[in-house]
Amino acid sequence: MEIRSIDIEAYVADVGRRARAASRGTARAATAAKNRALLATAAAIRREAASLKAANVKDLAAARAAGHDPAFVDRLTLTDAVIESMAAGLEQIAALPDPVGELLNLRFRPTGIQVGQMRVPLGVIGIVYESRPNVTIDAAGLCIKAGNATILRGGSEAIHSNQALAALIREGLRGAGLPEDAVQVIETTDRAAVGALITHPEWVDVIVPRGGKSLIERIAREAKVPVIKHLDGICHVYIDDGADVDMALRIADNAKTQRYSPCNTMETLLVAHGIAAEVLPRLGRIYADKGVELRGDARTREILSACGIACVEATEEDWRTEYLAPILSIRVVAGLDEAIAHIATYGSQHTDAIVTRDHARAMRFVREVDSASVMINASTRFADGFEYGLGAEIGISTDKLHARGPVGLEGLTSLKYVVFGHGEVRS
Repeated sequence: MEIRSIDIEAYVADVGRRARAASRGTARAATAAKNRALLATAAAIRREAASLKAANVKDLAAARAAGHDPAFVDRLTLTDAVIESMAAGLEQIAALPDPVGELLNLRFRPTGIQVGQMRVPLGVIGIVYESRPNVTIDAAGLCIKAGNATILRGGSEAIHSNQALAALIREGLRGAGLPEDAVQVIETTDRAAVGALITHPEWVDVIVPRGGKSLIERIAREAKVPVIKHLDGICHVYIDDGADVDMALRIADNAKTQRYSPCNTMETLLVAHGIAAEVLPRLGRIYADKGVELRGDARTREILSACGIACVEATEEDWRTEYLAPILSIRVVAGLDEAIAHIATYGSQHTDAIVTRDHARAMRFVREVDSASVMINASTRFADGFEYGLGAEIGISTDKLHARGPVGLEGLTSLKYVVFGHGEVRS
């Protein structure tokens, strides 16, 4: 389905109206009904694996014709393993506790009333994302379980895959007695649809962008509804001079080389001056053996060059760069104060870690580093909804209002105050 550009506003308004109406049905839905919808969709995904791959072939052919690189095509591809992981992911979401309706902080007041908070859905969540079709299922599943309606605007390169997946989600919702409009995929590839979606708070309560920095910057700049987002993952590991050296090697290696592309991968290593001469030669050899390009300050280059390990001069821009590649910036700092100051200046408030045996320094780092995730003696790669026990996540937030860090089911809900009375009136 392709909508003429002059009709985009009307089309998105119609989608929004239907989503708003559906959100009232999902908000009051029983946990059992939501779980039935998720499990039925999982079964349909397995049943229709062949048709999903057939739809995906159309997207792959268009992507190759457009000249996209192999990595892009790989992200777009629905393999048997990806299809199974989507189905299994829905089953995992169904097994998670339902956050909706949870009562928190109940307490009696001197007047006799009982005051507390109830966890409730956000309403309608718009999700704008790029080439991975599996996001369609992940996002829809989380929104359904949290009692929300969602409007999904995937990348134009995955339009056939996303439409095929949306049909299976609607089948699951229908079978569970839930409104089919609770999950809608924008059916036009016209980019004007994104502009329409993010500027109508009467239809959309929250926007979640998932994709490259340019996409997220555009949405943050133009949106008239709240945005849950992060722009960069400029993550740091600081090795304190009170660190266990073997532990520091394991953490700094894993934080950089376990995977290069995720947003929680370390991009800058900070090393205390007192331990640098002991740690950097060993770490430098680990990185060199794995093909990581090193960029360092003068002291780092001095230590590494004495060991025959290549390290180019780091520029000011390097400290501000999210490489998402086998490249690492390294800086030797005087100690904890300088490490914290560096992170405050150059970090993106995503994830930062300290390696130390000094409890007081560790607690200072946790209190003073203003990031969504702050870690003591652990790899930054743990900054993930699954690893945090959330079961799944819709993204990472570095904002300070509402949700911060990995955003799971609770991050897709809000709290409202509830009062239980017995006829009390205010005097």
